[in-house]
Amino acid sequence: MIKLKIKTGDTVRVIAGDHKGQEGKIVRVLREKNKAIVEGLNIISKHVKPSATNPQGGIVKKEAPIHISNLAIIDPKSNEATRVAIKEENGKKVRVSKKSNQVL
Repeated sequence: MIKLKIKTGDTVRVIAGDHKGQEGKIVRVLREKNKAIVEGLNIISKHVKPSATNPQGGIVKKEAPIHISNLAIIDPKSNEATRVAIKEENGKKVRVSKKSNQVL
């Protein structure tokens, strides 16, 4: 499993696919599949059987995972998509924006 440079709570922009150019916050990262669920993006309609929690059943809209290669972290300073470097500061590894050199 590779080390991912995105975390839950990061603001990202979709750089490829159907939702290209849209932005959102990461809700969950699926490390084993190299995918992330982004708030309000890649909405799918899922057919749900009636159950105790949902007695009516029906069609539910929910976010589907997007591959992390199609996501770019947004630089907090310039508000543009940026790549991420990992540097060591005070003996601790931190993520740094490549565009503004600012700690994420």
